[in-house]
Amino acid sequence: MLTNPAGANDLTEKIIGGAIRVHRDKGPGLLESVYLECMLIELQESGLSVRQGVRVPVPLTYRGRHLRTVYELDLLVQDRVIVEIKAVSTLAPVHKAQLLTYLKLTERPVGLLINFNVPVLRAGVRRLVNPALVNRSADADQDPRAPDPEKPCERSP
Repeated sequence: MLTNPAGANDLTEKIIGGAIRVHRDKGPGLLESVYLECMLIELQESGLSVRQGVRVPVPLTYRGRHLRTVYELDLLVQDRVIVEIKAVSTLAPVHKAQLLTYLKLTERPVGLLINFNVPVLRAGVRRLVNPALVNRSADADQDPRAPDPEKPCERSP
């Protein structure tokens, strides 16, 4: 499994650090829209390029007709990392599926699923790698000390 897709590790660490700062300041219990706006400010002030609400067309048809459905990403950082913000009691499989779908449709290498409704933010962070970029033949060469990209993040700024 790729552990540093497109050299995104440093970038995801910066994003997670920003999320920790937002969480320390605001705590759990607010709406997603509040955390989204705070993250936008935090990341921009960190000197990162951030786009909010990037619209991604969904290539689907129904009964021979093209659907005009689009997905809207919460944040796209440095045009490489998709950040999906949540404020839910527990992350559900559908949240992971949503981010994986966004990664596949946009061909971005990595995404962060961040749930702010937790006492300690590291328990609410999931880092997902685009499965289309996973080179299964590289599994034998993988560093056994490399972190599992789907486990809660244990880094702090």
